[in-house]
Amino acid sequence: MSTTFTLDTATSRAHPVPEPVRRLTVPAIQKRKGGEPIVMLTAYTARMAQLLDLHCDLLLVGDSLGQVIYGLDTTVKVTLDMMIAHGAAVVRGSYRSVVIIDLPFGTYEASPEQAFMTAARVMKETGAAGVKLEGGTAMAATVAFLAQRGIPVMGHVGLTPQAVNTLGGYGARGRSEAEQAKILDDARAIADAGAFAIVVEGVVEPLARAITQGVSCPTIGIGASPDCDGQVLVVDDMLGMFERVPRFVERFDDLAARISDAARSYADAVRSRRFPAEAQLYR
Repeated sequence: MSTTFTLDTATSRAHPVPEPVRRLTVPAIQKRKGGEPIVMLTAYTARMAQLLDLHCDLLLVGDSLGQVIYGLDTTVKVTLDMMIAHGAAVVRGSYRSVVIIDLPFGTYEASPEQAFMTAARVMKETGAAGVKLEGGTAMAATVAFLAQRGIPVMGHVGLTPQAVNTLGGYGARGRSEAEQAKILDDARAIADAGAFAIVVEGVVEPLARAITQGVSCPTIGIGASPDCDGQVLVVDDMLGMFERVPRFVERFDDLAARISDAARSYADAVRSRRFPAEAQLYR
């Protein structure tokens, strides 16, 4: 059983109403390997979670919120408190999707024990179903440590944004045979360690296909291949909130222009004293 949130305009914008709704589960996602494509989007707020929940299987509270919400230049500067605050909001705003939360840079790499303490706090304070961490063979022992202790882990290989200072930028990975072999080994190591799914980001398409065929858990592509078991995008990119987006993004709306138009209409109404009108006044 879960709690769904519906709009109750008589009281507040988001009012919780208990209903007999069952969330999707991590095992249900695992069973989608090679089956119906898995739909995942990022979400950072309760209201966005409400809007996306019906259409998604997974909601990722990504550390991309550092750039999308806070205007940071990289995800490296994101804090654990940021992730927990937004993660809890997304869990409150959803009732169907599996919610996964990124572990931010510096909170899990030192040791499996550090990762467990961080992940346990995230799950306790947010109610999320699992966590996501970046890295390949170097993080396999950590993935196994968490999975064996009841924490579902989503892996992340290929272009790993938290390693941008080592990678030297956000270019596609896997252009050389050596790098392809390394990334494929990373994916296999994470899958063998017990990851329930793996995000494959920013790699050449044949490599993404090989990873999908070479691991037993579902792969979720972002700048990867349509042959992945699912796809994810940053929701603000997909909605057209930014002028510049990566090559792999398709804009499914131009929300930025529509918001700007609405703000212009509001400003015109205020300046011409057409707003507030009689309908908005208390008599």
